[in-house]
Amino acid sequence: MRDDYRKGFADQTKEIIAPSLNVEGIIPDWLSGTLLRNGPARFGLEDKTLNHWFDGLAMLHRFHIANGRVSYANKFLDSPAFRAAEDGKMQYAEFATDPCRSLFKRIAQVFTGSAPGANANVSIGKIAGRFVAQTEGPVPIAFDEETLKTIGIVSYGDTLKGQLTTAHPHYDHGSQFNYLLNFGRQSTYNIYTLPDGSSERRLVGSYQTDRPSYMHSFGLSQKYVVLMEFPLVVNPLSMLLRGKPFIANYTWQPQRGTRFSLVDRDTGEVSHAHTDEAWFGFHHVNSADRDGKIDFDMIVYPDADVVQYFYLNSLLNRPNHEVYPQNELRRFTIDVSAGTVSSRRLADYSGELPRINYERCNGQTYQYVYAAGLTKGGESAIFDSVVKFDLAGDVREWKQEDQYPGEPVFVARPDAQLEDEGILLSVVLDAPANNSYLLLLDARDLSEVARATVPQHVPFGFHGAYVRS
Repeated sequence: MRDDYRKGFADQTKEIIAPSLNVEGIIPDWLSGTLLRNGPARFGLEDKTLNHWFDGLAMLHRFHIANGRVSYANKFLDSPAFRAAEDGKMQYAEFATDPCRSLFKRIAQVFTGSAPGANANVSIGKIAGRFVAQTEGPVPIAFDEETLKTIGIVSYGDTLKGQLTTAHPHYDHGSQFNYLLNFGRQSTYNIYTLPDGSSERRLVGSYQTDRPSYMHSFGLSQKYVVLMEFPLVVNPLSMLLRGKPFIANYTWQPQRGTRFSLVDRDTGEVSHAHTDEAWFGFHHVNSADRDGKIDFDMIVYPDADVVQYFYLNSLLNRPNHEVYPQNELRRFTIDVSAGTVSSRRLADYSGELPRINYERCNGQTYQYVYAAGLTKGGESAIFDSVVKFDLAGDVREWKQEDQYPGEPVFVARPDAQLEDEGILLSVVLDAPANNSYLLLLDARDLSEVARATVPQHVPFGFHGAYVRS
């Protein structure tokens, strides 16, 4: 077993502009646009090392594709957390790392959301016409998509309150959907829409819970917003008293089973469905309404151990027997009126960071899922392939030794007739060369089309967005 993947978790502090990358292969003439990516790039601070992959300081990456050529630039997100780190100190709490703070400051941050570090290192979105970096705190940071220069924290023009959201809003019919969790003795999930070009969130519906679940994403069908509430839950009051980092306050309680909360997009009415089976997951794939039921597809794990797996101490000092936790692409069929849930596995293969042909298929029936994969039967510690799941049963993969791909972003060919007619874009770590490259694959058969080499390594990131020229 090789450990070269660990270079993907090494700090990258060098900001560069590379006007023309070396390209192998031929980039299609129709592919013209920009891939913007987000992810952690620095874990070592002067006063401590961050604990978890999800904690690293955010860096933006820009791959611009035009006329068969590719340029690259990268830049740290100029957040309060980044500025504090530049001064050599950690002042703001992250996912699994917390500075030493007084009880008063913990109370202030948990229940008022004050003094956010705004280390928005997860995804790319758009609010009020501006591109933003996003994380699970409701404090997006706007940046210039051409220069990657930070513009500043985006303020919402409404009075909705909450301390936690997702970095995976859904987009449909000119609006984005998301939820905002407001902690309290009884915590409240506020589901809202945000119209394109606006900064004013509009409440769709809300409901309360005594033990909020850690949910990284959610589902959207044509009729419902669907929250899959895993039994990884927290008592918000304990977050104040225990003095532990955010995620360390959550406990795995499998006896609770898994609850699905359904919020009607038109009326705001809330209903629930439940299964005794305990599941955990980060990434929803797609949801679709079908004859009074909802098909909800998710990459799931049998427990929440994967959260522990992503601690850097585990990733970088991995025992030889430890491999990436098993997961699966699974369909949960929710009977809305009965409140019951059945499920079945869709693919016998592990993957993460899933993408679909979103513009065409989100909230609709669909056939193909793309993901960063883990070779079946292998001993992978981290994603080592690009995989395509055909829900009719076929699985394809792209894999090369000591190459570690990230999320594959689907770009449809203009005027495409087929769902999988397009290109996949994935940033790959070339471990022996200690650099990375932008990989272009034909989305139909995962054959390599081209690659454009970056003159330094790009740390393992999370999510990106493609913007057509």
